[in-house]
Amino acid sequence: MGLVSMLFTWPLAPVHGVIRLAELIQQQVEHELKDPAAVRRRLEAIEEARRSGQISEEEEAQAVEEILRLMSGTRRG
Repeated sequence: MGLVSMLFTWPLAPVHGVIRLAELIQQQVEHELKDPAAVRRRLEAIEEARRSGQISEEEEAQAVEEILRLMSGTRRG
Protein backbone atom coordinates (compact mmCIF):
# COMPACT_ATOMS: atom_id res chain seq x y z
CA MET A 1 0.00 0.00 0.00
CA GLY A 2 1.47 3.29 -1.05
CA LEU A 3 1.71 6.42 1.03
CA VAL A 4 -0.89 8.27 -1.04
CA SER A 5 -3.45 5.47 -0.85
CA MET A 6 -2.79 5.15 2.89
CA LEU A 7 -3.56 8.84 3.37
CA PHE A 8 -6.92 8.44 1.62
CA THR A 9 -7.96 5.16 3.25
CA TRP A 10 -6.75 5.93 6.78
CA PRO A 11 -9.79 8.03 7.75
CA LEU A 12 -12.04 5.09 6.81
CA ALA A 13 -10.20 2.59 9.03
CA PRO A 14 -12.67 2.95 11.94
CA VAL A 15 -15.57 2.35 9.56
CA HIS A 16 -13.94 -0.82 8.27
CA GLY A 17 -13.35 -1.95 11.86
CA VAL A 18 -16.99 -1.42 12.80
CA ILE A 19 -18.15 -3.28 9.69
CA ARG A 20 -15.88 -6.22 10.49
CA LEU A 21 -17.11 -6.28 14.10
CA ALA A 22 -20.72 -6.30 12.91
CA GLU A 23 -19.93 -9.21 10.57
CA LEU A 24 -18.37 -11.18 13.42
CA ILE A 25 -21.37 -10.52 15.67
CA GLN A 26 -23.75 -11.62 12.90
CA GLN A 27 -21.79 -14.85 12.39
CA GLN A 28 -21.89 -15.60 16.12
CA VAL A 29 -25.63 -14.93 16.35
CA GLU A 30 -26.33 -17.17 13.35
CA HIS A 31 -24.21 -19.91 14.93
CA GLU A 32 -26.09 -19.60 18.24
CA LEU A 33 -29.48 -19.69 16.51
CA LYS A 34 -28.67 -22.84 14.57
CA ASP A 35 -26.64 -24.70 17.21
CA PRO A 36 -28.68 -27.83 18.04
CA ALA A 37 -27.61 -27.83 21.70
CA ALA A 38 -28.65 -24.19 22.18
CA VAL A 39 -31.98 -24.78 20.45
CA ARG A 40 -32.63 -27.81 22.63
CA ARG A 41 -31.87 -25.78 25.78
CA ARG A 42 -34.29 -23.05 24.71
CA LEU A 43 -37.01 -25.59 23.94
CA GLU A 44 -36.45 -27.31 27.30
CA ALA A 45 -36.66 -23.95 29.09
CA ILE A 46 -39.96 -23.21 27.36
CA GLU A 47 -41.30 -26.63 28.29
CA GLU A 48 -40.25 -26.15 31.91
CA ALA A 49 -41.89 -22.71 32.01
CA ARG A 50 -45.11 -24.25 30.72
CA ARG A 51 -44.99 -27.04 33.30
CA SER A 52 -44.42 -24.59 36.13
CA GLY A 53 -47.31 -22.40 34.96
CA GLN A 54 -45.21 -19.38 34.05
CA ILE A 55 -46.56 -19.34 30.50
CA SER A 56 -49.78 -20.52 28.85
CA GLU A 57 -50.16 -23.12 26.12
CA GLU A 58 -50.57 -20.36 23.55
CA GLU A 59 -47.39 -18.62 24.71
CA GLU A 60 -45.55 -21.93 24.60
CA ALA A 61 -46.73 -22.57 21.05
CA GLN A 62 -45.71 -19.06 19.98
CA ALA A 63 -42.27 -19.41 21.58
CA VAL A 64 -41.64 -22.78 19.93
CA GLU A 65 -42.82 -21.41 16.59
CA GLU A 66 -40.47 -18.42 16.96
CA ILE A 67 -37.49 -20.68 17.73
CA LEU A 68 -38.24 -22.89 14.74
CA ARG A 69 -38.69 -19.82 12.52
CA LEU A 70 -35.35 -18.40 13.65
CA MET A 71 -33.66 -21.75 13.11
CA SER A 72 -34.97 -22.03 9.57
CA GLY A 73 -34.00 -18.44 8.80
CA THR A 74 -37.39 -17.37 7.50
CA ARG A 75 -38.72 -13.91 8.19
CA ARG A 76 -42.19 -12.86 9.19
CA GLY A 77 -44.03 -10.81 6.58
